[in-house]
Amino acid sequence: MTGRPFGEAFRAELRELLAWRRDVRHFRPDPLPDGTLERLVGIASLAPSVGLSQPWRFVVVNDPAARGTVRASFTACNADALGRLAGDRAALYARLKLAGLDEAPCHVAVFADRGTAQGHGLGRLTMPAALDYSAVMAVHTLWLAARSEGIGLGWVSILDPGVVTAALDVPADWVFIGYFCMGYPAAEDSVPTLQREGWESRADPASCLFFR
Repeated sequence: MTGRPFGEAFRAELRELLAWRRDVRHFRPDPLPDGTLERLVGIASLAPSVGLSQPWRFVVVNDPAARGTVRASFTACNADALGRLAGDRAALYARLKLAGLDEAPCHVAVFADRGTAQGHGLGRLTMPAALDYSAVMAVHTLWLAARSEGIGLGWVSILDPGVVTAALDVPADWVFIGYFCMGYPAAEDSVPTLQREGWESRADPASCLFFR
């Protein structure tokens, strides 16, 4: 039995979607239309997961106090990161805007529920982190689905996971995966910001392909 065939035009558009999926750092303040986030999470839930466990948990952060705690954590961690750099690299880092926390209308924290009974433990005995990887797959699916509608995500990784977890008061067996700003990009570009700014260049795919 063969899968559904997708034509060349679709494959070209998929390649374009992947190329335009940027880590957005500047957002317009326009709110997302009602129901948009819920619909996109529904699409994200089509992602593959170990044992069909679907361990992803999306926490929409609307509470100003919680957002303030996350913002403070970013400020502290960002200052620490800057202090570890020197010279031109430090100057470049200082001028990079690494978070859309003040602009994006929607904040979403993603967790992996390691205590979920769904999936009945299939595939987790030898690799329990597969639950976390499954949640990452859902994040990527959400990112692509959002991008297809002109909506961007920004991954804020310069945070203390313990501070974020405590601020959001989630169950103890939920593992923090990432904190994301979400909204309409202030500008569009198919080239990553860090590449445009000279921080890093995209590696040749051949450099990460190995045969044994």
